[in-house]
Amino acid sequence: MTLTTHALVGAAVAQFFPQHPVLAFAAGFASHFAIDALPHWDYSLRSSRKDKKNPLNFDMELGRDFARDIARILFDIALGLSLSALSAYLLHLSLYLALVGAAAGIFPDGLQFVYFKTRSKLLEPLQRFHIWIQEGRSLKIAAWRGISLQAALVIGIFFVVKLAL
Repeated sequence: MTLTTHALVGAAVAQFFPQHPVLAFAAGFASHFAIDALPHWDYSLRSSRKDKKNPLNFDMELGRDFARDIARILFDIALGLSLSALSAYLLHLSLYLALVGAAAGIFPDGLQFVYFKTRSKLLEPLQRFHIWIQEGRSLKIAAWRGISLQAALVIGIFFVVKLAL
């Protein structure tokens, strides 16, 4: 999934916990893994290096491709946060909860990057789980189909939230 999709879904599910920002954050965080388990499309990162024998050895190598990848990721984050805020405004939802949920929806991939660079034993179980959810089965699909499904997912989740609230 793109970070934009993770942000939007996190923003939506956080709305179910208007009096509990910690639970809103937890819901956004959990939504990351729930939607990563669905067939989806991701853009590729040129600086990524995979180890087929040991997926925990995945890394992003520093260099020109790394800088391009970081720019792409930062754009994806900015788009996700902006669309989350816009969605909250247009649907008369809590902007605060939308941003908490959006940040939480993106956070697992940030922790994944920290793991790549530090190989922290503290983050290793989360990284193993993330790999299992994301790549444990054949979930990759064509770009046009993946983008369409992600758009439908976001529209659907906001529709459910709006109906429920």
